[in-house]
Amino acid sequence: MRVVLDTNILVSALIAPAGNPAAIYNAWEDGKFTLLTCAHQHDELLATLHKPRVAELVKPYKAGRLVNQIKKLAEDVDPLSPVIRTPDPTDDFLLAMSEAGKADYLVTGDKGGLLALDCHKATRIISASDFAALFA
Repeated sequence: MRVVLDTNILVSALIAPAGNPAAIYNAWEDGKFTLLTCAHQHDELLATLHKPRVAELVKPYKAGRLVNQIKKLAEDVDPLSPVIRTPDPTDDFLLAMSEAGKADYLVTGDKGGLLALDCHKATRIISASDFAALFA
């Protein structure tokens, strides 16, 4: 199974270690799916982790571990073809990653944007709770 995790899911996994995003992150670390990433997501993740509000909630060693795990274990799907489809243009790269990596799922917490699309080409767009239920 090939999966794109929205950056908000990755960061939430660090903030709430008992929540669905953390269960998804653990499932990935246990080899239950292939995580897809790209350079743009790496940059977005670093920028998000350095935001003052997030930095207050996430210990630096946990943030560093997440970034290193993704670099080491996730499959990079660059280069991405342009996609223009979401209400928030900053999310279009997630759809482009899904296409480039032939993702089965895009997991997000973006209720008003990405989740409302339901799918993009062959990729199902689902919530963290629905995706975590696949491993329960």
